[in-house]
Amino acid sequence: MSDIQHPFDLLQTLAKSYRTQASGLPSQDVVSEVWSGVGFRLAGHFMLAAMGEVSEILHEPRYTALPRVKAWVRGVANVRGRLLPIVDMSGFFGVTSTAPRKQRRVLVLDRDDLFVGLLIDELLGMQHMPVSSFSERLPELDDAVRPYVIGAYDGEQQALVFNFRALAHDQAFLDVAL
Repeated sequence: MSDIQHPFDLLQTLAKSYRTQASGLPSQDVVSEVWSGVGFRLAGHFMLAAMGEVSEILHEPRYTALPRVKAWVRGVANVRGRLLPIVDMSGFFGVTSTAPRKQRRVLVLDRDDLFVGLLIDELLGMQHMPVSSFSERLPELDDAVRPYVIGAYDGEQQALVFNFRALAHDQAFLDVAL
């Protein structure tokens, strides 16, 4: 009867043999910190928005045009009972957007006293960039875009980090009346 093993002891023996024969997990030698943001295309540039800056992303809603406003102000849309001003960012930068309507999206900013929808050319989704690839040195940019870019991430394609705070404090953006 000494040949009979208790089932628990048998399981422990099996577990021990499996652990000795198992291959280890691949080791990660370098841990790189990443920055996450929302990628979008605007005025021919690949841009990023910090996750905390954008409160919502919408398809281009129906809007009502407003009289006596600058051409880049598309109008106002009713979004869940709130009036959302829609601003064509390509128009604000003096560039004509060639993106089809189906492709365009609205980034909603809702912070402090600013509630506005920024119409962009294309949404590129979540982007994860290595923090080490960030540079405050900017590439050649036209003067209309430069004040709103705080840096860039280098990678397959250079991604510009858009500064919504600079936009929200810019009097040229806030003064929409003709």
